[in-house]
Amino acid sequence: MEKVNTLTKLKNYARKLKQNLFVLYLSYKDIRVPWYAKLVAICVVAYAFSPIDLIPDFIPVLGYLDDLIIVPLGISLALKLIPSYIIEENREKAEVIRGNGKPKNWFVALLFILIWILLTFWVGKLLYGIFS
Repeated sequence: MEKVNTLTKLKNYARKLKQNLFVLYLSYKDIRVPWYAKLVAICVVAYAFSPIDLIPDFIPVLGYLDDLIIVPLGISLALKLIPSYIIEENREKAEVIRGNGKPKNWFVALLFILIWILLTFWVGKLLYGIFS
């Protein structure tokens, strides 16, 4: 029972943190944000808005790692790097954008597809070398 409760709390925390994705989306476009904060925010937003995960959800345990740990940690880090007054300014604008739905980032999706194809090719080549 305690594990389920902890997992539920973690999911709720991750969901709450993900509401800041649109804030990050607006913030990385702001010229007042330092370059290193923009870099982190761009990476987090691109990954979170990608329609394809780097680790697919059907892989047991690891599939949910990005949703529950990687993305929330990235969001948390980016929010700490961006000045708080910019975050507050963009929070109101983000509510309007959130109503339109989550945008898709097909570039990152294609990048993940390419990574999986290359990984599959590499593993196939290794297996072919071992068993031939």
